[in-house]
Amino acid sequence: MKGKKAFLVINPRAGQNVVRLPEVLAVLAAAGWQPEVALKKYGRQSIELAREASESGSDVLISYGGDGNLNQVINGLMNAKKPEKGVVGVLPGGTANLWAGDIGVPRDPVKAALALIDSEVRHIDVGHVEVEALSFPEGTEDDPHGELRGKLLKRRPGARERQHFLLMAGLGFDAEVMRHAPKPLKYRLGPLAVGLTVAQRLPEHQPFPIELHALGVNGEGDITWQGEALQVIIGNTRRYAMVLETTPDAYIDDGVLDVCIIVAGDPVSTMQQLGSLLVQHKPHTTATKTLQGSHISIKVPASVPMELDGSAVKLKNYLGKEAYRQLGQAEETDQVMVTYRFDALHKALPVAIPCTYNEELFNEPLRHEKMSINKDEQHQASQVAGKREERSQTALQEATERAISKPAHRHANDEEKHRRLGEIRSELTGLMTALFENGRKVTVIGKANYPEKPGSYIIAGTTLDVLTSESKAAAVVVTSNTALFNRDGERIQSSAVEDIEEGVVIVVEGKRNKLGVIKATRVIL
Repeated sequence: MKGKKAFLVINPRAGQNVVRLPEVLAVLAAAGWQPEVALKKYGRQSIELAREASESGSDVLISYGGDGNLNQVINGLMNAKKPEKGVVGVLPGGTANLWAGDIGVPRDPVKAALALIDSEVRHIDVGHVEVEALSFPEGTEDDPHGELRGKLLKRRPGARERQHFLLMAGLGFDAEVMRHAPKPLKYRLGPLAVGLTVAQRLPEHQPFPIELHALGVNGEGDITWQGEALQVIIGNTRRYAMVLETTPDAYIDDGVLDVCIIVAGDPVSTMQQLGSLLVQHKPHTTATKTLQGSHISIKVPASVPMELDGSAVKLKNYLGKEAYRQLGQAEETDQVMVTYRFDALHKALPVAIPCTYNEELFNEPLRHEKMSINKDEQHQASQVAGKREERSQTALQEATERAISKPAHRHANDEEKHRRLGEIRSELTGLMTALFENGRKVTVIGKANYPEKPGSYIIAGTTLDVLTSESKAAAVVVTSNTALFNRDGERIQSSAVEDIEEGVVIVVEGKRNKLGVIKATRVIL
């Protein structure tokens, strides 16, 4: 994936996501990217930052944080006034990191950066939500008809609005939990903080009435369901609550959203259902209703909270001033009904998908063919590099033999040949010794294929500063022009980089720039 101009939006999480930033930037720079960094300082600022970056021509918008930060970056991108939008990439640095886990992005940010540069651009579905109607009890003074629609209802979308979701939207108890889970506690305890909030809010949760209408991709197959629910999940992907698949048949390129309704029952079964969903991470199938649709209308009480991609949102952000005023004057918001409209925007979002991903979430796995082509290209490049190295080795051997067999007269004795061979071996040993002594020792974190040069690699790691003994970021670029040796001083092919393991120390010769990129001339593996 080419990403010459990259914009990195970071949720610092009290500094936790800044510690590894130099190593991340080194990897991106080694791939030829020009990374720019912005730290989120308040609320929904990531939306503004991403929108501005997209409109200024950034090729890649990278979210470094959790699913909430990723959601904001996506909303900023979707709100941008530009025909060609940038590609969304992710470096996981949050509590759950569902999207990163779904597409096989490593949790370690440096390894995630390596996966990002070795990714492919795919266009996937993104969910969109808006308020379609607001219904008051009959006979109110301001609205005798009891319902607001159209211009009386909607507000003009602002630059900081969150109307899109990648993973899921939720109506009910999960949004209540996300609304009350303290962020500082989430940063320290992770999922445990959410569990503590669940224990606090669970006894107060009540079922709520719901009316649902869904239309298929072509507006066909109207589905209607009405009843009481504990929870409604509108899924674009499959996982929910980290390990639970509430919408197991969802694909991210099929143009539909998958709905899972946790149906309410008697008080005992209600508590059992909530306990199963939020403690054991699995709903009772006998009390679950599932359906699909590209356009879904859901009518619920205005008091029912909503979340998008694991972050709570407020109803007022979707209402115009007049509608919000009337809602504020209502005596009981659970008597006011709000109709949400959820739409699947088919393949509207360009995202970076690692080339190692198995495409489980794709209904149309077109990339397998491309992967095969890429592998063939890499194999051919590796063969060319191997032949080049073989010719180099052969030339070296021939030069050595010529040097050995070139005495002052034609009939040199064996003793003279052995002496010359020893001199050459001594020179090679000296060369390796000098490289060991003067080369940079790099502790490997991970490696990836160089995105624009088949058969070449980027090795991410750290190296110690000779003067300060400070650990610094290093991203080693290995190409066909790099001479690779094993520990015995034998020349080896560049494909040997694929077998490097994390924690191994390699010796590198080459200039290091300010970002930590080393274009290697010689490397000892």
